[in-house]
Formats: sequence, C-alpha cells, structure tokens
Amino acid sequence: MTEPKTLLRDIFGFDEFRPGQREIIDAVVQGKNVLAIMPTGGGKSLCFQLPALLGKGLTLVISPLIALMRDQVRGLQAAGVAAGAITSANTEDETDKIFSELNAGKLRILYLAPERLASTAMLSSLHRYNVVSLVVDEAHCVSQWGHDFRPDYLRIGELRRSLDVPLAAFTATADEETRQEIIERLFDGTAPSSFLHGFDRPNIHFRFVIKDNPRRQIMEFVNQRKGQPGIIYCGTRAKTETLAKALREVGHSTCHYHGGMPSEDRRVVENRFSVEDGLIVVATVAFGMGIDKPDIRWVAHADLPKSIESFYQEVGRAGRDGIPAETYTLYGADDIRLRRSQIDEGLASTERKSADHGRLNALLGLAEALTCRRRTLLEYFGESNIECENCDLCETPPETFDATQPVRKALSAILRTGEYFGVGHLIDILLGIETDKVLSHGHQSLPTFGVGKDLSRVKWQAIFRQMMGHDLVRPDPERHGALKIMENALEILSDKKNITLRMDTIKSAKSSHRIKMLVSEEDAPLLSALKAKRRGLAETAGVPAYIIFNDKTLIEMAQKRPINLDEMAHINGVGAKKLENFGNLFLEVINGEVETLHPSRRKLAGNKEGILYDLLLGAQNKLLRGEKGLDKPLSCSTSLLVKVAQRKPYSIEEMSQILGERRTERFGTTFLDILTQAD
Repeated sequence: MTEPKTLLRDIFGFDEFRPGQREIIDAVVQGKNVLAIMPTGGGKSLCFQLPALLGKGLTLVISPLIALMRDQVRGLQAAGVAAGAITSANTEDETDKIFSELNAGKLRILYLAPERLASTAMLSSLHRYNVVSLVVDEAHCVSQWGHDFRPDYLRIGELRRSLDVPLAAFTATADEETRQEIIERLFDGTAPSSFLHGFDRPNIHFRFVIKDNPRRQIMEFVNQRKGQPGIIYCGTRAKTETLAKALREVGHSTCHYHGGMPSEDRRVVENRFSVEDGLIVVATVAFGMGIDKPDIRWVAHADLPKSIESFYQEVGRAGRDGIPAETYTLYGADDIRLRRSQIDEGLASTERKSADHGRLNALLGLAEALTCRRRTLLEYFGESNIECENCDLCETPPETFDATQPVRKALSAILRTGEYFGVGHLIDILLGIETDKVLSHGHQSLPTFGVGKDLSRVKWQAIFRQMMGHDLVRPDPERHGALKIMENALEILSDKKNITLRMDTIKSAKSSHRIKMLVSEEDAPLLSALKAKRRGLAETAGVPAYIIFNDKTLIEMAQKRPINLDEMAHINGVGAKKLENFGNLFLEVINGEVETLHPSRRKLAGNKEGILYDLLLGAQNKLLRGEKGLDKPLSCSTSLLVKVAQRKPYSIEEMSQILGERRTERFGTTFLDILTQAD
C-alpha cells in the first residue's frame, strides 16, 4: 500500500502534513467514522482526498456549494486525480461524461450536492458505483441550530445506513450544541472518532469599525490595498452591484456575485476569482464558502453578518496560505435592528429564535468588545489562553468609562414610556425636546424628560447602539422597532449592577449625512411593514403595488397610526372600497389586531354618521333591560341603528317610523337627545 506521505508529496506537492492532518487521515483510512473540526485553511479537504487515493472504490463527497465542488475538482484534476462533480451548473455533456466514467469505474472522488439525495434515481445509481467511503463537507449545515442549515443534509444519515460505509464529517465552525446535533443526525448518536484542532487563525487581523458613511469607509479601505484580491460581503443583492460599480469606476478590478444572478454569470465570476490576480468580488454570503483560493489578502463586511459562526466562516476565506491577512467589519445600530428583526419575523420556533439571538449576541459582544477580539472570539468556540497582538483592540486598547448612569437614564425612559417607542423619540425625551410627538403623549411631564442634556444626540445614539450590542434592549417586532428591556438590564436599572461601555466610539460619533428619509426613524419600521403587506397583496392580485395604496398613503398610515376603521378612513387615499377591501389588513399590521365591524357599520367608517352610530349603540346597550334594568331585553338591529344615524329623525313620530312603537318607547327619547346634542 502506498504511504500517505508519498501521495502527499507526489500528488499534492507538500513535504509535510499540517498539524492534525495525519491522525485524521489515519482514522479515515482505517474505516472509522470521523468528526473533524479544523480551522479554515487548516487543510481539511486533504484529510478526505488523500485517503480516497489510498484504497479502491469511490469516495462520495456531499458538499453544499457548487463553487466549492468545482474548485476542488479543478484542483484534483490538475493534480492528475480522477474526480468529478454532479451539480445543477453542469452542462449536459459534463454530466454525461461523469456518468460514463462512473460506469467504467474510473472516478475516485465524486462530489454531489445534498439536494441530489432527494432523487430516487441518484440513490439507486450510487449503490452500483462501489461507494466505499462517505464524506460530508461543511457538516455544520446538518444542524438546525447552525447558521447555514440545509434540509437535504438530513438525508445523509439514511444514506450512510443504506450504503453501509464509514462516514467522515468536516467543518470549520461548530459550537458544542451544533457538534452534538451533527453526531445525532449523521452518526445516529453514536460518538465517532472526534478531532478538534482549534479555531485560531493567528495570521488574520481582526478589526471592527462603527459605520460613518460606510461607502466612503469601504472605498478608503480598498484603496489602501489596491491590487490585492479580496471579498466584500454585503447584506443585499442590490448593494453588491452598486458597490462593485463604484469600485470599478475608481480603477479596481471588481465584479459582483449574488444568488439572483444566472448560473452562468455566477460561474464566470467564480472562474475569474480563481485565476485573476487582484480581483475583488462584492458578494452576498452566497459566495465564498466554496472558494479554495489561498491568497485572499482581506475580507470586508459592509454590513454586520447574521451570527458569530457566519462571521468566522466568511473571514476564514482570507489568508489560507498562512500569510498575514486582514478583516474589516462595519456595523451600526441599523444592522443590529435588521438582524434582530430577521430573527423575530422568521418562521422558526421560539426555541430556535432564542438560539439565533444568542449567536447574534455573541457577534455583537465581539463587535463591542472592550479587550482582545481574538480571545473573545475563540472563547465562544471553547478555546482559552489565546495569545493575540493581532487585532485592533490589542494594538490600540479602547478608552472605556462607567456608563451606568446614562444607561440607567435610557432604560428609565424606555420603561416610563411603556416600551412603546424607538430610539429617536427616546432621545428626544432625554434631551428635553418638545416635539409634537412628545407633547401629544405628555412625555414632557416624565421625570426623565431632559435628564440627558449633557450628551448630544449622536452620542446618545452611540450609547443606545452599545446597549443593543450588550443585549440590554432589543427592538420589539410586534411594535415595529420600539425598544423593549431585556432581563439582564434589570439589575442595572435597579442599581444592583454597573456597566462599562467604550468611550472611543462615543467620542467619535458624528452626525450622519443621510439622504432625507420619507418618514422619521420612529416610523420607518412600520412603513417597511406596510410596504411588505402591500407587496404581498399586489403580487397575489397581479397588479402594481401602487394600485393597492400609493407610497404617500402608506407614509401617512405610518405617521398617524390609525387604531380603527374610522381613523383609517381619514387617511388620504383610503376610499370606501379600499377601506372595505384592505382596511383591516393594514390595521392588523399597525396594531397587531383586527377591528370587527358589521358591514353596515363599516360603510359609515370615517363619517359623522359612524360616530352617531357608536353613540346610539352605547345608549342602547345601557337600556337593553330598560332604565331600571328590570324589563325584558330589547335591542335594535344594526341596520335600524344605521338608519337612525343617517336619517337623524327630530321627533318621536319620525323615530317611530324607523324603529316601530315598542323600540321607540324604550330608546326614542334617549336617541333624540343624542341626535340633538350632535347637531
């Protein structure tokens, strides 16, 4: 049998194994079930590629991204290894060629996307191809607690049992909870031979920066590294395109990448990134996990990632050759609100949402760290006693201060306003600014009104951002961005605990020069929710969104927040028909509940007759059993009350013509008094 070290040199061109590789390779060769956690750039692909060449038969590799498979297959083929991948991006000729090689027994390694396991024909074929080993790359995707869950990964355990072959699972980031689920899902709960070789990437420099004109910040960062290959991750597809264009305009070799692009266009970008020197890819998270490019010199995040695992996976693309590399992560309060709302508005279980908040909290703790970022990051993954001196906080320790008093003032303002308002309004209260909104709610009378005049608005914004970073407060999705106090803030509020915040980010806080918003910061989350409801209705009806309601109407809804159909009817652009068709749907978005009205009463919404109807109904309810409450119950139908409200009779005789003698005797005089007073 050929020695592993011989293949290492002859096929892969390396003289020595990296730390931990040899023992994992030996376990895989011996046919053991294996779970290996290795840092990105630690050479985990070699740990299953080399064993595949030491024996006979086919090694099947389940991998989550097309780019990952194509890149590794390209590298293997260049080294003379018979390898192939079956993906949705294959041409028909490519797939035919792979099946021909499989049938001839020529392939040693076959890469397969997990979605292919749903095909009965594919599963049947695998039993004919002498599969002797099963490999799962990026195994964290099997965990529903993980950050990249792929439902089709749940089929792998059944495939292992069906093929009756050993399985080796690899990943770079998995906390204890995720590792346990990998064991349950892939190994039926029977502990495999496990190898945990650490997460530290000492060559990577970590830096987090508060957003202050993020386009300019990214441009300055990239300009200082012109000619170096890098990746910029963005939170939206549109942002990847606009930022890539801006970089090209100032002379950078740049392209964009996101999941909405045609597969051929994505393939072109992947190929360019693999072969071009100095290319920058501006991408969503759809790009990167499958790129095995060793000389990426930096990874920047234009927006905050969704979890600490996602962050470490993404920055792990940099410096895989062991040479110094950099990361640059921008974040701000808007990022935190967005990530919180994405979790809260998702369809996951309460338990899953709680876990996702925990992972986001860990990332925010890293962003707002007071000491070494590397130590903070690796302690999350269970490692301690880490030496660093290669992050921004080690190079320049931040200035901190006892923030207990301002945080307590902010918490008090939230509590005294019923946890019903967002940052903008709360800061108005703390600064003592008598806005229309403050006055309309009587908040100028609160004890906290004006207690924060010693700090500017932008500094209060920095404090609120850090409070969100420490998970003292969260935006409440049911109240469209209003802040609610978390349990760990109660001890601060009750003077049982102090808190330290970073002074440097508060001192550097500057007024943002944003494009004028359509609505205030307070109303922006509600406007977004109203637009989402409008979009859904428009798509269902197959009409443009403005046919439902135009932007001006939605803006007025967000600002005035009608609580019932009568108030909704006074919103410009809400006519009788639209009130009937859409009124309750949009009230539910605004208030979280639906007002139920009789159709006849709904037609009066927004009119004086509607108010009269409500007064008449209230009076009727008091007289159901007569003035003394001893008579037989008697009431008027909705249609009768509507007629009284519309016709407005001014005598008992006219009233009797509408209600009849018996009801007029019970209600007539009272109803006339109401009509007279309303005249």
